[in-house]
Amino acid sequence: MLFKQLFDQETWTYTYLIADPVSKDAILIDPVNTHIDEYIELLAAHDLQLKYSLETHVHADHITASGLLRQRLGAQTGVSGLCGAESADIQIQDGDIFKFAGNEQIKVIATPGHTRGSISFLWRDRLFTGDSLLIGGCGRTDFQGGDAGAQYDCITQRLFTLPDETLVYPGHDYQQRWVSSIMQERTTNPRLAGKTREQFIEIMNNLNLPKPRLIDEAVPANRYCGLDEDQRQDAVALRDETLPIRVTTKTEDMVMTAKQHITEINVGQSRQLLREGNIVLIDTREESEYAAGHIDGALLLPRGMLEFKAGNLPELADKSKAILIYCRLGNRSALAAQTLQQLGYTNVLSMAGGFEAWEKSQTS
Repeated sequence: MLFKQLFDQETWTYTYLIADPVSKDAILIDPVNTHIDEYIELLAAHDLQLKYSLETHVHADHITASGLLRQRLGAQTGVSGLCGAESADIQIQDGDIFKFAGNEQIKVIATPGHTRGSISFLWRDRLFTGDSLLIGGCGRTDFQGGDAGAQYDCITQRLFTLPDETLVYPGHDYQQRWVSSIMQERTTNPRLAGKTREQFIEIMNNLNLPKPRLIDEAVPANRYCGLDEDQRQDAVALRDETLPIRVTTKTEDMVMTAKQHITEINVGQSRQLLREGNIVLIDTREESEYAAGHIDGALLLPRGMLEFKAGNLPELADKSKAILIYCRLGNRSALAAQTLQQLGYTNVLSMAGGFEAWEKSQTS
């Protein structure tokens, strides 16, 4: 088997290549978009076919190359189903197995805490931990649905119970350390070794770290597998547009499931509520769509930024206040409404038919 650990010096990110020279199957974990040509050249040099491009989470410090790898090489993209990256080909679940090269397999271990959808990958004796467990540290827990208690639980109960000799390959290291082991982290990691759950939570709640430099750009882009607005034709499943590209069954299922757990109202009911006032109107489309036309008074909050920005907006400080969400056709708004409910908002409505139905009702 071929294994390579690649490094992006700009963001201190590690990317991992696992490949079989015989079957030619290859997998990349946490690729960075600025290295897309390097990855393609590396694969070509070894005559490899990229099967999967997998993410440990939706990153806040760099933009993934997964979407570009799908476009240029046909690789399937995989992101945790809890990350809100509906454009990914595979919505990864805890315990999933990725098989390749005959008998080789990569097992998924859910490791929430850094973000709600953080996962780790176990291949043979090598554990790829993303930002969940770092060498001598762990990822911060103060954004994207982070939870210090959940992080402590998954590290101590799921990762530290692996064999001592299991090698730990993190998503980043800022001192250019390349690899650790489960025994080393369990016994020497200053945030975890000998710490109770309460002590760990106190440590994490008092880090007072600055906001990641690229977070406003990286998080929404990574919800689309790293594609910018001009590249998102292949991400139509998330954008619920009626273009001549087939929406994936997985996304259709997600939308149908979301609509079973939210309240939808039609355009007429929406107009009535807006006339009565005391309701927050949210446009969950992209900025370019909003600029091309929107409902008066709508607050722009793109689907990709929802979990990150919702808690910071004064208009959404009261979680009991009525919220009405719309998108273009009503699918993104259904997913967004479900997300807000999961974040604790108790009176969320989605406008069926979206902005197109709103516009048609004004001309009919």
